[in-house]
Amino acid sequence: MSVKGKRLGFLGSGNMGEALIKGLVEAKVVPGEAILASDTRTDRLADLDRRYGIRIAKSNVDLVRDADVVVLAVKPQNMGAVLTEISSSLSRRQLVISVAAGVATATIHKAVGKDIRLIRVMPNTPALVLEGATAIAKAHGLDDGDLEIAQEIFGAVGKVVVLDESLMDAVTGLSGSGPAYVAIVIESLADGGVKMGLDRATAMLLATQTVLGAAKLLLETGSHPGALKDMVSSPGGTTIAGVSALEAGGLRAALIDAVERATLRSRELGKG
Repeated sequence: MSVKGKRLGFLGSGNMGEALIKGLVEAKVVPGEAILASDTRTDRLADLDRRYGIRIAKSNVDLVRDADVVVLAVKPQNMGAVLTEISSSLSRRQLVISVAAGVATATIHKAVGKDIRLIRVMPNTPALVLEGATAIAKAHGLDDGDLEIAQEIFGAVGKVVVLDESLMDAVTGLSGSGPAYVAIVIESLADGGVKMGLDRATAMLLATQTVLGAAKLLLETGSHPGALKDMVSSPGGTTIAGVSALEAGGLRAALIDAVERATLRSRELGKG
């Protein structure tokens, strides 16, 4: 089963909605004219139409009625109101994909009050540059090929994994919130460069490219991070001196704790 030949509706066209539209169109997975979008901001929709040649839905209800796949890309706090608005137009005809952080499928099913084909997905912001990390939750009550359609959509903007829904809060704590952690690491590395005499622009370029390059090296070689560390760390050299400072400063423990706390916070938000 493929998303090709189907009409996609994006209910909410913020950063994540645009990232998915961009990825699908640029990868030639779905043509712009097969994509519908709705948003509270008409200027936003006009801009997306100009960039990607999509169709603008007159209303959320019209979008749902006209789409084969509906992507719920609204903010979690707005999900209840939106589901109330569109519930009468939803049926098993559409595949519904939610990207709302912390909103469980059980919550959506209860709000809709009927049997629908529903998949919960957790993407992250690097999808904006087609380097996203997305987790798709396994779900019951799907038609054959529904999971493959979700994988194809989000595969257009990065890497995809399929997990049990019980692990989605951990995904939120790691890859969902992770770009913020990495941004702090990059900023801190650049600050270190400035402290040692580099100008800000040069330090930021070197820090950003170093993180990008190290991540790409690990992905493409499949090497363990420890192996990359050992590769760079000569006996008595500069790198091991820096690594020692990181260990003394508790960087490893701080990052582990960040993932744990963000995961627990995601669980709290999911409970309302």
